[in-house]
Amino acid sequence: MEKHELAGYIDHTLLRGGTTKRQIRLLCLEAKEYGFRSVCVNSCWTSFCSEFLGDTDIATCVVVGFPLGAMETMSKAYEARRAVELGAREIDMVMNIGAFKSNDSNLVRDDIATVVDAAGDAGVKVIIEACLLTDAEKINACLMARDVGASFVKTSTGFSEHGATVRDVRLMRKTVGTDMGVKAAGGVRTAEDVIAMIEAGATRIGTSVGVSIIEGEKLPSSY
Repeated sequence: MEKHELAGYIDHTLLRGGTTKRQIRLLCLEAKEYGFRSVCVNSCWTSFCSEFLGDTDIATCVVVGFPLGAMETMSKAYEARRAVELGAREIDMVMNIGAFKSNDSNLVRDDIATVVDAAGDAGVKVIIEACLLTDAEKINACLMARDVGASFVKTSTGFSEHGATVRDVRLMRKTVGTDMGVKAAGGVRTAEDVIAMIEAGATRIGTSVGVSIIEGEKLPSSY
């Protein structure tokens, strides 16, 4: 796979606390240079990124209810709606994992549906935090997200026990079929990782080391 093709799968991500405007500006510059699909940022950077990238096709992707998914539904909806008003073209929301694990399907379904509605034309990716779920729960979460109109299901926040696995991506793709996106995020560190996720069914990759992936740099194992 050519470098530009690889870059087209990547949401270039920076979600750490303490991130500065200088770092976000660099994120956007790198997205322009390498042709990443989007920059994925916390909502306080929505206007900055949208304006900085306004002369490109690179989307501003904003996380909602991140990283725990434990926000009240209308707060998530407001965060999504406001991000779209400020220029976000994609929303990555964390489902209410605690409610899901409590078998409160109505709350979880309403939580996702309300954010999808609030986001309007912006695509919504539902983060199911697969590392906390059984296979049966992963399937149920994916079907729930699909049935209320989400655009993608996403493996992980990258802030929990571990990130994406090929096995989870394969299960999620099998569950949602061909008409919905699957995003692998968390722990994707090399071009080989990216290709393995794509071969398993991922149509988008979330990573904070996109430049290193494209340049073929070897990262320390503790990174």
